[in-house]
Amino acid sequence: MKNNYYKIKSWLLLSLTLLSFSTVAANQVQSVRVWPSPDNTRVVFDMSAAPEHKSFSLDKPDRLVIDLSNIKGGSSLPEISGESALIKAIRSSGDANSMRIVLDLAKQSNANVFTLPPTPPYGHRLVVDLPDNQPVQNLPPPAIRAARDIVIAIDAGHGGEDPGSIGPSGFYEKNITLPIAKQLAQLINNQPGMKAMMVRTNDYYIHVNRRTEIARGQQADLLVSIHADAFTTPQPRGASVWVLSLRRATSEVGRMLEQTERHSELLGGVAEIIKDSANERYLAQTVLDLSMNHSMITAYQAANEVLQELGKVAYLHKKEPQAASLGVLKAPDIPSILVEVGFISNPKEERQLRSSAYQTKLAQSLFTALKRHYEKSAPADSLFAQQRAREHKVSAGESLSLLAQRYNVSVDDLRNINQLANDSIRVGQTLRIP
Repeated sequence: MKNNYYKIKSWLLLSLTLLSFSTVAANQVQSVRVWPSPDNTRVVFDMSAAPEHKSFSLDKPDRLVIDLSNIKGGSSLPEISGESALIKAIRSSGDANSMRIVLDLAKQSNANVFTLPPTPPYGHRLVVDLPDNQPVQNLPPPAIRAARDIVIAIDAGHGGEDPGSIGPSGFYEKNITLPIAKQLAQLINNQPGMKAMMVRTNDYYIHVNRRTEIARGQQADLLVSIHADAFTTPQPRGASVWVLSLRRATSEVGRMLEQTERHSELLGGVAEIIKDSANERYLAQTVLDLSMNHSMITAYQAANEVLQELGKVAYLHKKEPQAASLGVLKAPDIPSILVEVGFISNPKEERQLRSSAYQTKLAQSLFTALKRHYEKSAPADSLFAQQRAREHKVSAGESLSLLAQRYNVSVDDLRNINQLANDSIRVGQTLRIP
């Protein structure tokens, strides 16, 4: 009897050991996804369990090597989706319990390898970020002209590995924000005096800090970030517009003051006067404070215009601009607004947001609002400001021929542009000057 007891105990211990080993060794690479962007490539290995890994880089030729342990038997990777100019090939080898993955690189890159826990719709992931050390540079900032274009940076929220919120039908937020952003950019580029620049142009991931840097690099007059809201229950609905909170703006100014190497970028031409930022910190802070105040006022005014137009095509969740400490709004030197076009977690609004016709209405409402905002408050050196300045309010004693002589234009041109039947004008009348 005693011998049987020990036999059973030994069998149970062996079974548990084998089960434990089987569980530990059950990890597997389920898929490989490559997400390229202009200055970074992200490679994602979807795993069936939390990965155990080590990695190192080699040169001549440039390679990144990743060793996975406790991996299910087999040395081949599943089919790879996506490609990047930075990666020549992804190959693998291994034995029953381990796998070595080698990324052959076109040039050296300081790889960052890390794991991510499950976040719907993804499970465990091993992520490789490969920054492009010599990326294609951003387009040069718009040249300063007598009458420049107003530059609107359009940020399509989320992208690539980051799907954003997910609707009841499984639709991703990133697939709503990008088409709206593209349509808005087209409307802006068709408007003389306005120019759009897309923060991301396709389905790839950009870190939130990088988004504001891209806008700053293009000397954007306004950053518009497009998102779709979500909640834990399906009831909430409607659009809203968010601006930077004063507390977040103040802390960002303080952080910028500590980064003395970036003062020339943040202070613009004034940096040529403020030579010693350490001794003249108070002056630098004054300039940044003024910039912050201007940005927050501009953003609030633009947000109100956007809400007014959005309310014509969508239900408003909040009828006033909301202040928040959101990362994409953090630049106190760039007026920034975040537009939540609706709740993707609401089944009815998800269906609307997926509709291309509704996306067009949203893009048109955003454009109308931004255009009206800059018609009211145009930068002094912009074409919008010049066009607004070419108006004349008629005073007593003035005639059409006198005004034609003063502005060096013909009477016929004055008459035509103002749709006048004759040369008669009245005091107080506003005339457009060609």
